[in-house]
Amino acid sequence: MLDNFLENKPLFYKEINRARMPNAFKFVQSAFKIPKIIHLIGTNGKGSTGRFLAQMLARGHSVGHYTSPHIFEFRERFWMNGAVASADALETAHERLIKILPPEVARSLSYFEYATLLCAPLFEGYDFFVCEAGVGGEFDATNVFDKRLSLFTPIGFDHTALLGDTIEQIATTKFNAMSDVALMNDDMNELCVGIARQIAAKKGATLKFASQNLSDDDKNEIKIYAEKFGLPEFLRSNLTLSSSAFKELGFSLNLANLGALDLNGRCEKISPNVTIDVGHNEMAAQALVKRFEGKKLNLIFNAFADKDIKAVLKAIRPIVKKTYIIEYETPGRELATEQVKEALRQLGMEFADFTDVRADEEYLAFGSFYLVEAFLKRYRGAK
Repeated sequence: MLDNFLENKPLFYKEINRARMPNAFKFVQSAFKIPKIIHLIGTNGKGSTGRFLAQMLARGHSVGHYTSPHIFEFRERFWMNGAVASADALETAHERLIKILPPEVARSLSYFEYATLLCAPLFEGYDFFVCEAGVGGEFDATNVFDKRLSLFTPIGFDHTALLGDTIEQIATTKFNAMSDVALMNDDMNELCVGIARQIAAKKGATLKFASQNLSDDDKNEIKIYAEKFGLPEFLRSNLTLSSSAFKELGFSLNLANLGALDLNGRCEKISPNVTIDVGHNEMAAQALVKRFEGKKLNLIFNAFADKDIKAVLKAIRPIVKKTYIIEYETPGRELATEQVKEALRQLGMEFADFTDVRADEEYLAFGSFYLVEAFLKRYRGAK
């Protein structure tokens, strides 16, 4: 059983073993017909950018989309032709994968590495595979695949223990995963753009901003869609990158019959007074401040000890009325409740422990996939 197999694997990276995944991939590469791959790399916006693109492609082609992490169930990471993968489909993929991997190789793989390799049997024979990187780029488990196109979303500080302490180090690691053709989000900061251009020149790759692929008519299509679905600025920017990728793959852009973003937890309004967002860093907080400019919301928050807690809270402070600290458990990660309280005191932000949601107040649950999961369980359980 897949669930039993994954139970023994750690959820979080302690270190990146650079040889393990390429070694395992040798067995997978020869056993399965892997689709054309569009690889998404960046700090924020990978999930929504990839899902917009997958939804566009699914209107006329078979497409799989791989994201991480999940909110409630492991199978949420795998989207197949418009729906989350069934437990049966994943079980079949697991049976096929485990047959071709030597037992010692299968045992050695991390949770994320094994999940990534499951995509090969799961999406075999599909036209396209939209593949989201985990925390890295060059050394990420997803980088073993042969990519048709690389998409780079905005890059900022996150996972510094694995990627480096400076934006230069983080951006270099991510851009080193660049394929022969690459597109960048229009909101990429100048420092990262410079690094991207250096790496593209060294690799002989074609690198463009998203908007360089788009005509005035295309930009108008994006504007109409964004207004129709009330997209915040950051989702509109992600849609622009997806649209550019769709055109780069040789298709004409037509968003008239594209449905709403089919992905939970991205600035998602789940009731008239509650919004959830799985963002967990300063860049995500800044995007939410733009989205809710001029408003004051009650923030439901907590953070892991490895995050820059004060920077995140300082960034989101302009839209916060009061912060409610929610407690939850995540095996392998430590919540930093006391550091959160200390940062709130230093920033002069009022706070209390989270108990419930009142109908006459507006709330934003923000801080991570794990926080959103914990909040939704309590919120739905109380209804």
